[in-house]
Amino acid sequence: MKVTFLCTRAYIDASNPLHRRHSALLLANGGGRVLVDCGLDWAEALPGLHPEAVVLTHAHADHSGGLASGAPCPVYATAATWEAIADYPLAERETVEPRRPFSLCGMLFEAFALRHSLRAPAVGYRIRAGETSLFYAPDLAAIDERREALAGVDLYIGDGSALHDGLLRVEEETLCGHAPVATQLGWCAREGVQRVLFTHCGEAIVPGEEAVLAEEVAAEALQRGVLAIFAHDGMEIELH
Repeated sequence: MKVTFLCTRAYIDASNPLHRRHSALLLANGGGRVLVDCGLDWAEALPGLHPEAVVLTHAHADHSGGLASGAPCPVYATAATWEAIADYPLAERETVEPRRPFSLCGMLFEAFALRHSLRAPAVGYRIRAGETSLFYAPDLAAIDERREALAGVDLYIGDGSALHDGLLRVEEETLCGHAPVATQLGWCAREGVQRVLFTHCGEAIVPGEEAVLAEEVAAEALQRGVLAIFAHDGMEIELH
């Protein structure tokens, strides 16, 4: 499975050539291509990517807005996401149910409920190809079934919006927002995930001294027995 970080910016102003557009992940396996999330600034570029399918994590515009004028392929999303984007002109709609795996291009996707937003409930995806697997959750405050979600995962791709706690909040007794990078490193260390990449990079990272911040995060991760870096636009990795 080949993983390409097409772009890695959160819903903030563009100010860094390493993070130009909203987060979008392209997965290639056996000649097939699946796009995970399609933010507002991907609308015109989507047809040129030629995906066999688009899979959405949630309905916020920086993850789904690129589909507002349609899509050239089937789109997979949860019932809550479909309700939020009901007016999008999408002819091929497939409904994702948490913990019910489905296969695309030889990759097995399994959705896990996340805490992130009451108005746009989100899921993360455990994605397996052959003997390797990753967990993708670019927007989250918490994972409801964290142990099950991260069991046996080779790579965690998480939320780079916040370095500290400033982007967490409680709404109707539910944790919402963005988990700090350090918190996510702790999850991975406890569940035995040794490799971490952060995408959906936010205000704490994009306008700042990213190289310095990356060194600090890498050092903190190593103390926990984890290798961690920030993803950037165009980054490619192979999972075997």
